[in-house]
Amino acid sequence: MAPMRERGLVAVRAAVEAAPLPEGLPTMAAITDGTAPGPAGPIPLRCYRPTDEPNPPVLVYFHGGGLVMGTNHSFEPLARTLAAASGAVVVSVEYRLAPESAPPAQFDDAYAATAFVAATATEFGVDPTRIAVVGDSAGGSLAAAVALAARDRGGPPLCAQVLLYPGLDRDMGAPSITAMPDAPMLGHDDIVYMHELADCGTPPHDAYRVPAYARDLSGLPPAIVVTGECDPIRDWGERYAARLRDSGVQTTSTRYPGVYHGFLMRSDATARGRLAVAEVGALLRAKFAHPMRSAPVSRSPGTPPPPQ
Repeated sequence: MAPMRERGLVAVRAAVEAAPLPEGLPTMAAITDGTAPGPAGPIPLRCYRPTDEPNPPVLVYFHGGGLVMGTNHSFEPLARTLAAASGAVVVSVEYRLAPESAPPAQFDDAYAATAFVAATATEFGVDPTRIAVVGDSAGGSLAAAVALAARDRGGPPLCAQVLLYPGLDRDMGAPSITAMPDAPMLGHDDIVYMHELADCGTPPHDAYRVPAYARDLSGLPPAIVVTGECDPIRDWGERYAARLRDSGVQTTSTRYPGVYHGFLMRSDATARGRLAVAEVGALLRAKFAHPMRSAPVSRSPGTPPPPQ
């Protein structure tokens, strides 16, 4: 496949949206569309309800695509699969994309949507004490950023964060990146190109745009981190997972052998993908059955915690 820069953003977006949805997607009890109030207008939401069970947990989902592509439609397979595997209602957030909307628009929408779901949990018919955030690739970075902001701002309360091969860093010298410049699905120049588009001429310096920049990871909700052996940004996720663990955050980090970046977008296509979804779903069911939350704190991003 030609690099994204050669194909151009318009063509890459069109290809992502034109890809047919696979047959045999998990059946949902209901799929509904709605909106959340956002800083620049309504934020589209798509709600996947796997069963009619009353008061289920909820996953607020942020799709991948480098912050420059993707919609609730194109990432429906992963959203549906997560709902079926976890037993949770999945609320998929169609945040604004760069470069049309400059950062921090993507984070602002992600946090606003999460706060809205928490504030209207009764209307959504979900349990306000069992809210988690989940994202793949760039969406994983948004999920991590929302978890940081929820800690720093005293809410909304989250019981888990799920980071699927997340784009948490900007370190282009990470060993996994330098070792796999021509990796399938995500080459070195693809990463650079999407960063150029997403930055809109303003390199990020804060943790809500690049969670790896956060100085303090204590007090965050339990984490599930998934990486792939053949993913050049593998080290970003695994280093963040190690920092979470060392900061006292309950963390599960799993590297799946032989798989590439984005392998969960069509998880049914590989044995490792099916296994990964099953394991993430099982972990989430356990966390929802026994929710644990850290005590709320209120401090600026990156500020160390006060002395004990």
